[in-house]
Amino acid sequence: MNLSRRSLLGAFGAFAVSAGLPSLGQSAPAMRIGVIGAGWLGGTIGRLWVQAGHEVMFSSRNPDELVAMTQRLGARASSGTPAEAAAYGSILLFAVPYDALPQLGRDLSRAIRDKIVLDACNPAPGNENPLSREAHQNGVGETSAKYLPKTRLVRAFSAVDASAIEASAGRQSGKLGVPIASDDSTALKAAAALVVDAGCDPVVAGKLAAAKRFQRGGPGFRANTTAPSLRQLLALPDEA
Repeated sequence: MNLSRRSLLGAFGAFAVSAGLPSLGQSAPAMRIGVIGAGWLGGTIGRLWVQAGHEVMFSSRNPDELVAMTQRLGARASSGTPAEAAAYGSILLFAVPYDALPQLGRDLSRAIRDKIVLDACNPAPGNENPLSREAHQNGVGETSAKYLPKTRLVRAFSAVDASAIEASAGRQSGKLGVPIASDDSTALKAAAALVVDAGCDPVVAGKLAAAKRFQRGGPGFRANTTAPSLRQLLALPDEA
């Protein structure tokens, strides 16, 4: 799949129009995005999206702690609770401890229903609780879809470090390859466009089951490399 910036923007714009949302532009606020978990990863990605022209609500259990950051980012950034961010965003990024997903899925079920959800959550290493065992056995992506039901889930930003994303955003070439996977083709294209807006190159691994190749223990996990090298690691064909 050839995911050039122009084709991504066009596909994402078509999604936005069909959803009754603002179309994506390169220099104007385009989408409202709710970031559930504004730690190192969620905070870094959200900041880059604000800089790309999106409107982003960052959330945590203690939203007052995010006010200083959002004030520095300007009018397109705001802070709130996870429930407020879930209601605010037409697209959501989940970047929380994996054990929090089942409860968040229950608490936010109405707000997240039918929305595109970028899932960047990973079970902790060496964590042998039942949820982690389920995720490792059945696939983290498919397990996330179980606990965030009726969403248009995409595994995205789950296999890369925040520092690598930030470094990639400052480069003109050799961008970081970010693997993504989903069973929803439109959600996949939207996620790919947002990877581009975070200063990285999307690498489409396939459907959600293919996310096993870049979960912890897979060849694509924390590879933090360029898109061509990542495609080789994931045994994907070269782009046309």
